[in-house]
Amino acid sequence: MAAVDSFQLLYREIARSCSCYVETLALVGACYTASKAVIFMRDCYSLIRLHFIPRLVSHRDLSQQYGQWALICGASEAIAKAYAEELARHGICVILISSDTSNLADTAKAISDTYGVEAILIEADFSQGHSACKPIKDAISGKDIGVIVNSLDGSLDLSQGFMDISESMLWDTINRNIVAATLVTRMALPNMVERGKGAVVNISDGRCLCLTSRKAALSASTAFLDNFSRSLHYEYGHRGVFVQSLLPFRVSSQASEGYSPVGWLEPSPQVYASHALSTLGISHRTTGYWPHAIQFRLVQCMPEWVWMLGSRIFTRAT
Repeated sequence: MAAVDSFQLLYREIARSCSCYVETLALVGACYTASKAVIFMRDCYSLIRLHFIPRLVSHRDLSQQYGQWALICGASEAIAKAYAEELARHGICVILISSDTSNLADTAKAISDTYGVEAILIEADFSQGHSACKPIKDAISGKDIGVIVNSLDGSLDLSQGFMDISESMLWDTINRNIVAATLVTRMALPNMVERGKGAVVNISDGRCLCLTSRKAALSASTAFLDNFSRSLHYEYGHRGVFVQSLLPFRVSSQASEGYSPVGWLEPSPQVYASHALSTLGISHRTTGYWPHAIQFRLVQCMPEWVWMLGSRIFTRAT
């Protein structure tokens, strides 16, 4: 066999023998690119349909669609408080539940005076056990409860190792997040099912998608609220009860004047609540705010080790 002394000749011979494989790989690459393009277009359409179109359509009568009263558990939280104000803006009376109602008296009065609806305060500390249920049962008796809102307790969002957390703090984390949401929903849900209409909104955290360093108990609570919502949706959605899991990322703890956002990625509670309420009845699982939806998608694509590295750096910095 004659020696090959030309690289170009050798390359042509190899390329000729591999031409079928090259064409196959090119076809696979084209199919992959097309599928990613379709997914991207679908995500863009979903973003517009969920976060922009509902805010352009005519005003909805939420009291007619769901009911005249809303039950807000964890009403001391900034998002829950702003959500209650948005419901009141739509003519829905609110029952505000918190373990400490001293900081909610002004809120309840402002809601009543501004929107002309009733605002009732209920003090219920679920860390004290089942006795917290009685005042809630008495308050909702005979009322047309149309919306239940359960909010994650942000006061328990502390960066500590699991063994550094006291037993009392762990009890508070479990009771004020998991137990409270479960029991409040259980108390008001039967009336919704009987009427064939209503909505349950569980506000947790976008971080439930991934593990969070030095926040094991709270991270597990966010995952519980998300899974609790999704399970209830499949169990009672066909019976007229709309169940939504809200997964916000960072929201400013300080309310800004009017509706001006504090930042593009960190809106004020009022801005977030306004956007989130517009998604009620449309999406069963959403961040509630379109910039957060972009963050949500990025987190889904992020490898776990990258997320954990970022969370460790962030918790050390704070």
